[in-house]
Amino acid sequence: MAALTDVERIALSLPQAEEGTWFGNRAWKVGGKTFVWDRPLGNKDEAELGGAVPEGPVVGVRVEDRLTKEVLCENEGPAVFTISHFRNFDAVLIDLEKVEEDLLEDLIAESWRVVAPPAVASD
Repeated sequence: MAALTDVERIALSLPQAEEGTWFGNRAWKVGGKTFVWDRPLGNKDEAELGGAVPEGPVVGVRVEDRLTKEVLCENEGPAVFTISHFRNFDAVLIDLEKVEEDLLEDLIAESWRVVAPPAVASD
């Protein structure tokens, strides 16, 4: 089980990462682009998920493309999932109470790589 403090620690360990906000929630960015963020679920999200609504905190991370998103949701669910709100957005949601820490680290690092400026990512 992970917590937002784990997300913060992992995110800020990456080169040039900094904490900020995105849509009023905590977020971590590199080069001004958000790569991981706190993503509370709204009523519409909860209705869509039904009995699969996570009980604890949820974060979002960017992924490289739609195929990566589909594979992650299929292979790593229910810790990694998506909602219809993300239909055209290359990102997944992570249930922090269900994700293993090594997977969380990998997902955050990969998300950082997806959005980091090339000069930063190549360091």
